[in-house]
Amino acid sequence: MIVCEATSSRCDLTGTRTTNMTSETGVVATPNKAGNVVRYDWKRSEVREIYRAPLPELVYRAQSLHREFHSPDRVQTCQLISIKTGGCPEDCAYCPQSAHYETDVERQGLLGLQHVVRVAQEAASRRVTRFCMGAAWREAPRGKEFERVLEMVRGVSALGMEVCCTLGMLTEEQAVQLKEAGLTAYNHNLDTSPEFYGSIITTRVYDDRLKTLAAVRKAGITVCCGGILGMGEKESDRVGLLHQLATLRPHPESVPINMLVRVEGTPLASLSPLDPLEMVRAIATARILMPASKVRLAAGRKQLSREAVTLCFLAGANSIFVGEKLLTTPNPGMDEDERLLQTLGMKPLESHAG
Repeated sequence: MIVCEATSSRCDLTGTRTTNMTSETGVVATPNKAGNVVRYDWKRSEVREIYRAPLPELVYRAQSLHREFHSPDRVQTCQLISIKTGGCPEDCAYCPQSAHYETDVERQGLLGLQHVVRVAQEAASRRVTRFCMGAAWREAPRGKEFERVLEMVRGVSALGMEVCCTLGMLTEEQAVQLKEAGLTAYNHNLDTSPEFYGSIITTRVYDDRLKTLAAVRKAGITVCCGGILGMGEKESDRVGLLHQLATLRPHPESVPINMLVRVEGTPLASLSPLDPLEMVRAIATARILMPASKVRLAAGRKQLSREAVTLCFLAGANSIFVGEKLLTTPNPGMDEDERLLQTLGMKPLESHAG
């Protein structure tokens, strides 16, 4: 049992309480139909205790709560493409698209509208319901390039798919324009804890990311926000990242958990591989902290065995990215993913887009 410090009530690993509770700042928990609650007042000590729980108990609790909010046999399939590749002025230590490092990634200008829509159409034909577009910019540009991105959003939205973009930092005006074009979600990861952030990125600060998330929220766009594990961080940094995400109100509707893909030429290329069970722990903890969110098993899945991916699903992951590449890094092929889901008796989530 965990003491819920903000209310002095008691809750188990699922965060369940018997009543709606309030703190000095107002309501901190809202129940779902089963009486389980979505909390925003998590203390870091609570998150640490959940993360460190015995793995069988942690996964059991996460799966039990997962079933209260989601279909246990459904996985949303998403596809992510790079619409502008390389040459990014940021110095993110994990990224092969940074202009600061010499990698094998070739620079490519903004793709054409017809090409992007055609790729989205092919994805939709394979039951992909969310199409994500990423551009290697520090901040979304103004002028003709941004207008072309808006056209892409309109084109993909017209297919009935969820549309997500990750374009770097946004202004409030740009967020409104994306919303009006039909954007469903905006991805802007926190990457890691506030304490470790400066060891990974020096070209912007943590608050810059939070300001972009605020602009996205203000425009009425859903938030896709998660982080990367395996960058040399400590367990306390993983806990810190999850705590940051779980105290955003509302929670990100989408929480991608990425495993570092080590790329030659980047500062993190020589790091030791992450223990896959740390991915399982992080996903299970995210599911408990943010039960209504989609937890996405994102980059790095090529490094995981079928058994490790299955454990991630048991821990509460209910979305994967399909296609042979995630921006510029390798990903399992569509056939491989289809075979795994079929073996597990799981099915792609059907589209609910209008």
